[in-house]
Amino acid sequence: MEWESVIGLEIHAQLATSSKIFSGASTAYGAVPNTQACAVDLGMPGVLPVLNQKAVLMAAKFGIAVEAEIARRSVFARKNYFYPDLPKGYQISQFELPVVGKGKLDVMLEDGSTKTIGITRAHLEEDAGKSLHEDFHGMTGIDLNRAGTPLLEIVSEPDIRSAKEAVAYMKKIHSMVRYLEICDGNMQEGSFRCDANVSVRPKGQKEFGTRAEIKNLNSFRFVERAINHEIERQIDLIEGGDKVVQETRLYDSDKGETRSMRSKEEANDYRYFPDPDLLPLEITEEMLESVRATMPELPDGKRQRFVSEYDLNEYDATVLTASRELADFYEATLRFSDADPKLVANWVMGEFSAALNNDAIEIADSPVNPEMLGGMLTRITDNTISGKIAKEVFEAMWAGEGAADDIIEKKGLKQITDSGAIEAMIDEIIANNPQQLEQFRAGKEKLFGFFVGQAMKASGGKANPAQVNDILKRKLKG
Repeated sequence: MEWESVIGLEIHAQLATSSKIFSGASTAYGAVPNTQACAVDLGMPGVLPVLNQKAVLMAAKFGIAVEAEIARRSVFARKNYFYPDLPKGYQISQFELPVVGKGKLDVMLEDGSTKTIGITRAHLEEDAGKSLHEDFHGMTGIDLNRAGTPLLEIVSEPDIRSAKEAVAYMKKIHSMVRYLEICDGNMQEGSFRCDANVSVRPKGQKEFGTRAEIKNLNSFRFVERAINHEIERQIDLIEGGDKVVQETRLYDSDKGETRSMRSKEEANDYRYFPDPDLLPLEITEEMLESVRATMPELPDGKRQRFVSEYDLNEYDATVLTASRELADFYEATLRFSDADPKLVANWVMGEFSAALNNDAIEIADSPVNPEMLGGMLTRITDNTISGKIAKEVFEAMWAGEGAADDIIEKKGLKQITDSGAIEAMIDEIIANNPQQLEQFRAGKEKLFGFFVGQAMKASGGKANPAQVNDILKRKLKG
């Protein structure tokens, strides 16, 4: 039987506020355990939550970006469950009336096609604390620093049909929240994570199968592996005569498999009811207008502009606009350079990005800024250096040896563009290689590369490659 997977993602984006959603405690990462949890976060008797307005405006910003309905009136609810990292015994979330309603997102897939994935809702809620199981010798430690951290939970429609589609959708949301500057997207610190709801059904069947939820996936690689494993597990169960049970599962990245965590709760298990300590949230038109005034150019619009304004192909434009920081670096480099936009794109996507990856650093920490890279690319354009020599210059700039012009001067890397000197050098190479010359003229044209190599070697890599090619073509033909 041919099977089809049905997948929906619940993405939790930690909002980039400096204080928590219902208290003034700090949200800074990495503090000593339990030093950033105030009386409100701890659920002490007599304390009252106060809603953080910035979190509301960030949620509205996301809603505008995905063309969603933004509720003028939404309600906070208590989601009741008992766990050590939830001191109040309930989580403040939204249930029937979320702040952001139905929206959509266009996602580019690997084959270049575009798929529209629906967004069911995006609601505000507080995060729970964290249970620590290591280094406690059979006990569990509780760190409540995260308790009360503002989250935007983004729930997709079950429109996703493969693990790769799920990753593409998640990456697009990741890019979106970073463009909007409402979430730093740091998956290692837990700022951006997701739960995946996975089911399978015979191809052509309209009814959904029984779903399992895989909790707390915090990398794109794990999302793909966990979903693929879960799809295979469910198909094997059904084809073996068993049934899939509705449950919550965890992904074990060491074993590459999912395992049962607990039976899946329904909404009524949480006994949702409106939080009596919080008034309904009302968003005015003036608030929405203030948010619209701060909207940046979004990834799709920027990609289209890069294609039309800089004459880049779709692939290059997509790569460059995947992150706001990379797109900004590219355009800044263009402003500091006389180089062709395609050449700048190649270097930003190539050597520059590779150097960032090798050193595991962010663009903000790069030792090469746009002015330095733009200056070096100008020297390729005006034939001061070749593309090959440019790689040596770039490595020196990355190592902190200064600007391109200083490095070129200090190391004597200027390109040889004197056609007379190049011609004399080529004459000598041809005279010293009569056998190769004879073979080339007899039809072995691959030897052209041999002569180019000899010329570049003789010039120490400094001869202008275009001039070398032109002169060689003329000389070798006799």
